[in-house]
Amino acid sequence: MTGTLSSQDILPYGEFLSDEHHAIRDMVRDFATREIAPRAAEVDRNARFPEETFKELGKLDLLGLLVPSEYGGAGADYRSYAIAVEEIGRACGSTGLSYAAHCSLGTNPIKLFGTEEQKKKWLPKLASGEYIGCWALTEPGTGSDAAAQKTTARRDGDHWVLNGTKQFITNGTHADVAIIMAMTDPDKGRKGISAFVVEKGTAGFYVSKVEKKLGMRGSPTSSLTMENCRIPAGNILGEPGEGYRQALMTLEGGRISIGALALGIAQAAFDAALTYAKQREAFGQPIGKFQFIQGYLADMSTQINAARLLIYHAAWMKDQGKRVTLEGSQAKLYASEMATRVCNLCIQIHGGYGYVEDFPAERFLRDAKLCEIGEGTSEIQRLLIARQLGL
Repeated sequence: MTGTLSSQDILPYGEFLSDEHHAIRDMVRDFATREIAPRAAEVDRNARFPEETFKELGKLDLLGLLVPSEYGGAGADYRSYAIAVEEIGRACGSTGLSYAAHCSLGTNPIKLFGTEEQKKKWLPKLASGEYIGCWALTEPGTGSDAAAQKTTARRDGDHWVLNGTKQFITNGTHADVAIIMAMTDPDKGRKGISAFVVEKGTAGFYVSKVEKKLGMRGSPTSSLTMENCRIPAGNILGEPGEGYRQALMTLEGGRISIGALALGIAQAAFDAALTYAKQREAFGQPIGKFQFIQGYLADMSTQINAARLLIYHAAWMKDQGKRVTLEGSQAKLYASEMATRVCNLCIQIHGGYGYVEDFPAERFLRDAKLCEIGEGTSEIQRLLIARQLGL
């Protein structure tokens, strides 16, 4: 089994992170605290994509954190990226989600599967923030069945012609480049799926619907439609038929980032609950003195630390060049469900104030729920884990 661990695969907690990782955490946390957190409530309330924040993230080399330096990126490892997602998500779930979608979904496939010409063309712009990226796999009516692609791509001379609609695409409204999965040979099933890079402004390519959502409101989610959309033949990633394999590899790393996002939201909820428990008084003392509240906070803290270890371990294994099908799914599953529990307790500790917009507790819960759905639902994660266990 690809996910089986040996004793040398498990490191003590302190050895997962180097001084460089801690420096990245300090830098991202400082920026997120100063620039992202103060805008979080407004971004959510107005369902506004924070373009100004992404320009700054580009200047800090954070949008190109995983991009090699020869293409204008920082050339950092996956642990650095997971830390960045956690800290940005801690400040604002919406910004964290769009950041993760840009890096692991909209940029990383070009780095992993693109030709040298494709990398030189798109990676520098994605790393600098000149371009925002998105990745389009899901279609109406398919959901978790990623192999059931109805979008088609037909070769026509020096071009591919794409037709179809993609749904629930993060960053779709603002993306300058989209990686589109399409069927090039229906007779081959999943082995007939290919990946294409489509640029904003291409004729026949447009945003067909913008979703109104429970949470993550500042991270735009839309449908993308292609009607006889002609793109150069050189815009295919890899060879025809390699798209499904590429998608699985992309999702494998993406699950770690969604786990890190859930972790950041949960940490923010815990911080808010702990502060409130120390300040709010009832019956002549802070409510944190009551055993029920202490028990809630103890459970929240323990589960957050457990999730952090799962995520760091999965990211460390990825940095060693190992497959993380099991570890990524476990980290994503546990962290996302943990975040929902922690955010729910945050509201409970706040009482009535947790239910109103004057406090961020209600936003934390609305944002956290997406992490149990995006990039593979909890049900899909359990199936993947079971398969890695040989079931």
